[in-house]
Amino acid sequence: MCRSGQYPDPHEADHEKSSSSAAFAALLEDSAEELYESAPCGYLSTLMDGTIARVNTTLLNWLGLDREGVVGRMRFTDLLTVGGKLYHETHFAPLLRMQGEISGIALEIKRSDGARVPVLISSVIKHGTTGEPLLIRTTVFDARDRRAYEAELLRSRKAAEEARKQAEADRARLQDALAVLQQSLLPDTLPVVPGMETAAYYHTASPDRLGGDFYDVFPIDGKRFGFFLGDVCGKGPQAAAITSLTRYTLRAAALHDPDPVSALTILNKVLHERYTSGSNDPRYCTAVFGTVEPDSDIGQVAVHLASGGHPPVIIARADGTADFLPTPGGLLVGVLPTARFTAATTALAPGDTLLLYTDGLTEARTGEDRTSLYGDEALLAFAAEHAGKPPPAVIQALADLLHSFGEGLDDDTALLALGVPAPNPQTRSSP
Repeated sequence: MCRSGQYPDPHEADHEKSSSSAAFAALLEDSAEELYESAPCGYLSTLMDGTIARVNTTLLNWLGLDREGVVGRMRFTDLLTVGGKLYHETHFAPLLRMQGEISGIALEIKRSDGARVPVLISSVIKHGTTGEPLLIRTTVFDARDRRAYEAELLRSRKAAEEARKQAEADRARLQDALAVLQQSLLPDTLPVVPGMETAAYYHTASPDRLGGDFYDVFPIDGKRFGFFLGDVCGKGPQAAAITSLTRYTLRAAALHDPDPVSALTILNKVLHERYTSGSNDPRYCTAVFGTVEPDSDIGQVAVHLASGGHPPVIIARADGTADFLPTPGGLLVGVLPTARFTAATTALAPGDTLLLYTDGLTEARTGEDRTSLYGDEALLAFAAEHAGKPPPAVIQALADLLHSFGEGLDDDTALLALGVPAPNPQTRSSP
């Protein structure tokens, strides 16, 4: 828009229009010959036998040749590398004769100094009025930038693939190391307990991290055996360190005083002094510790145990029933300088099994939407279905159950079963 009081000069407008038209007309003055010779791509025409009849300046400059040495003296294949000649004879020329045209073929032409130039070739056969082939018109596009891009892309893909393989190898080595370390935190085998059967299982939710669940069975004296199972707060190397400390502390405490409450009290003191007192990163665990004392005279096993904030153990009886052994009020181990732990006693008769587990089992996510927890009651019902079976069979059934959860199981789970063999073991059928 013009300023107030000012109007465009019609003579100036006409002059600008005339200048633009003149510039455009100047562009149109380029002859067809000039456009052919200075095109941004190479042009050449050959006879049907390949003899070069015409070539533009652009292509001659790429080749480093003069027109007199090319036109009528060289064939199109003379411009190609050895590999290009072979491809031209076996693929390019037959397809061109069959189809009448061919486009976008990647070849290499050779310069006078021996250097190679990657190009894209397109050719079409010109026919006469009676349909006979007269000559071949060919367009040559410089593909050096494209070849460089493709080479860089190939290098990048190769580097990415090598990085991926290296990452997979590193991950495999890490998983192997973690598996060995995890196994070192668990007993290689459970000892033989006279008059009893034992079985255990450890499910690792992720091979890329160390879990904090633990269990053990060990002899205390000539009559009694100790057992424990628990879950350390957290994951990774620090959790593994706490697991190792917990295992050896409970073993040492049991040899000093096998009373379950006393053993957990000693563990509480050790963990609190090591990780909680004066620390901004407190560490603790839940645990069940107990002793079993088989009595061969009456065929039963006396069980004494105590719990520190851990889910209650389950007793599956030979008559097909199952129930929790209540241990209410037990505090987490290591949180407070002094903690209350709940004790309980029971007796296992032939066919009875004591089942200990960590909360990875009861907190597994189930259902199609993976929003419901498996829960205590479902586990109790499952234990009742397998009541009367020996510990190895119960643990195997639970291991199969864990695998059935699939992605719904995102926490490690430890299982431990101790039972008294039935005189005539029979497998109960599931309803």
